[in-house]
Amino acid sequence: MPTSGIADFPQGFVWGAATASYQIEGAVREDGRGPSIWDVFSHTPGKVADGHTGDVACDHYHRYREDVAIMEDLGLHAYRFSVSWPRVLPGGTFNAAGLDFYDRLVDELLARRISPIATLYHWDLPAELDWRNPDTAAKFADYTEIVHHRLGDRVATWTTLNEPWVSAFVGYGSGRHAPGVSDPAAAFTAAHHLLRAHALGTQVLRAGGAGEVSVTLNLLPTVGDPEVTTLIDGLANRLFLDPVLRGTYPDDVRAHIAKFADLDMDDLPFEPIDVLGVNYYTIARLAADPASPGHEEYPGSEGIAWLPPHGVPTEMGWEVIPSGLEQLLLRLSRDYPGTPLMITENGAAYDDVVKDGRVADTDRIAFLDGHFRAAHNAIQQGADLRGYLVWSLLDNFEWARGYHKRFGLVRVDYESLERLPKDSAHWYREVIARNGLD
Repeated sequence: MPTSGIADFPQGFVWGAATASYQIEGAVREDGRGPSIWDVFSHTPGKVADGHTGDVACDHYHRYREDVAIMEDLGLHAYRFSVSWPRVLPGGTFNAAGLDFYDRLVDELLARRISPIATLYHWDLPAELDWRNPDTAAKFADYTEIVHHRLGDRVATWTTLNEPWVSAFVGYGSGRHAPGVSDPAAAFTAAHHLLRAHALGTQVLRAGGAGEVSVTLNLLPTVGDPEVTTLIDGLANRLFLDPVLRGTYPDDVRAHIAKFADLDMDDLPFEPIDVLGVNYYTIARLAADPASPGHEEYPGSEGIAWLPPHGVPTEMGWEVIPSGLEQLLLRLSRDYPGTPLMITENGAAYDDVVKDGRVADTDRIAFLDGHFRAAHNAIQQGADLRGYLVWSLLDNFEWARGYHKRFGLVRVDYESLERLPKDSAHWYREVIARNGLD
């Protein structure tokens, strides 16, 4: 890692931040919005920490102008947001008032010279739909066409899905996320239908003249002996990378899926993308252990143990290892050449404390500094990395963990809803201004 001088990023490198609709918007019953699977899940006793819900969240639906003004003050080049499917098509019926919100948001971003990056699906599936149903992929394509028709004249970059691995294996494998199903066959079925949804949505975006089409994958570098890492790498990474970038499942993953689900794995359309969104947070340290029951989010992983993190983890319990990001970017460049990359999420939850009107989150600054340097190292070694979007702009509803984990550059007081930029936000402003690091 560079320890002195300035790590200059390429000219035109995109700096930004990211959020997701259910995590920040609130207003779950306003202007015709219908329920999502996360509304149902979070209102089910015992599913989310302390019974927290996204009913109000950060109230971004009403405070978006204030939030965009903060983005402008930070100097963000781009803002990645997600569109709430049940706000646009509640019960399958078009709701113009729901789409009007994103019209206003996009116009506000452009007025402040911030490029909007729209994610069409970030886990808040309309409550009446289910990823186990093959028809959901076609319904996603219909939804994509409606949103792109309205916003495509002003939004250049479109992401179909955010982290389909989580949707499939945490939503339908372990059941820790909505809709709360625990069934390996359901997890693989959902994964397949999500991949079909990405391909069909991409076809719609191409036909509509979208400038850039992307998908965002959460990727997990694995460390350990090949006898254990190959399987987990297949389930965590190649299960989605290969269909998206090569048009087919890897042979070993295909054989593994067949042990659990009877799927026609050849009915997967292939639609090339323009940029791959990379979400990186940590790595998996693995070891062979015949006594291990495995991990329910990795069906068939019996005999594999997940080892504890090295060093001091984040509040999520995740190991802090910037070198994992560097190696991931180089691996993607090597294994999938010619694919431009964008870091669409990277950040850390820490136990932030407000003192004398500020949040001195030095741990988050150190985290981001290390990962920015890792990204710079990868660029110097040939990775085609186009930008870096920090997770997250705001503290928010952290899914099953409720409001207990704070990832934001900006602190949100969940009672007053007051925004307070943390020291990391001020530091990030300086990084963006000089397009590099000291």
